[in-house]
Amino acid sequence: MSAAAAGTPPPLLEVERLAKHFVIPTGALRRRKLLLRAVDGVSFSLARGETLCIVGESGCGKSTVGKLILRLIEPSAGEIRLDGVDMTQGRGAELRAFRRRVQMIFQDPFASLNPRLKAGTIVGEPLENYGVLSARERKEKVADLLSRVGLRPEAAGKYPFEFSGGQRQRLGIARALALSPDLIVADEPVSALDVSVQAQVLNLLVDLREALGLAYLFISHDLGVVEHIAQRVAVMYLGRIVEIGDKRDIFVVPRHPYTQALMAAAPVADPRAKRERIVLEGDVPSPLDPPTGCAFHPRCPHAFARCRIEMPTLTFRNEGHFAACHLEDI
Repeated sequence: MSAAAAGTPPPLLEVERLAKHFVIPTGALRRRKLLLRAVDGVSFSLARGETLCIVGESGCGKSTVGKLILRLIEPSAGEIRLDGVDMTQGRGAELRAFRRRVQMIFQDPFASLNPRLKAGTIVGEPLENYGVLSARERKEKVADLLSRVGLRPEAAGKYPFEFSGGQRQRLGIARALALSPDLIVADEPVSALDVSVQAQVLNLLVDLREALGLAYLFISHDLGVVEHIAQRVAVMYLGRIVEIGDKRDIFVVPRHPYTQALMAAAPVADPRAKRERIVLEGDVPSPLDPPTGCAFHPRCPHAFARCRIEMPTLTFRNEGHFAACHLEDI
């Protein structure tokens, strides 16, 4: 059923069958080519003001999805639609307008900032690039942005190395907010920070979402962080989404065995709490040589014959909750 037919507003972002395949030369003369399926048919939507978290092990393709959406790397297949307009093949002015509405917060709060520029120049650079304000108005806007993310106005005159890690990430957030975007892709934005600082940055992101109506595509491997900030969660494994749904559904009643294993491995605050551990055997398969059928079947404790032959598709389980698992069909 379409959003319009259901009486709900259309999504801000729609991703359909998004894929990214890299050709890897190999062999003594590098003549043989292998295909690495980093992202292999990912589909989801994101509403205005919503936070969708993508979780999964390292190498599952979640960061690649974020870069594809921003067109920092070009997709091999699929569509990326913003307000219904396909931006997959956008070029020139069309792509420039798209990037004004979609910004990114990077994982490393130091490497993502130019060490030769002062904070005020870093935050004001997007405004200057798009020529939206005069020099005086840009200076006022920069001061307002720094204040909004919890930095003093005099911070504009400092270089990145003069800030702490948490302050540098706040600076990165201020830069992402400069053009008043509709969507922010946040690629593990707190993983490089101390736990106490993580909480401050996460609370800041939540406050900004509520105040500005921002939508977040939040990429993380930390389930504690995801539980704090997410409204919906998508679980990725070997380049595909294996489960997606409301945060409560994913955390309380996960349907996919991989999601169940992730939840069982997450630490709990109460040392007296009992939790059944699910030990997965083997390693994550190589995306250069993925298994036939369900990619998770070599590690799945519930795998049966169909799993080894037929790749499962995301199937409706309950309201807004989809999982790709043959076990659910039995």
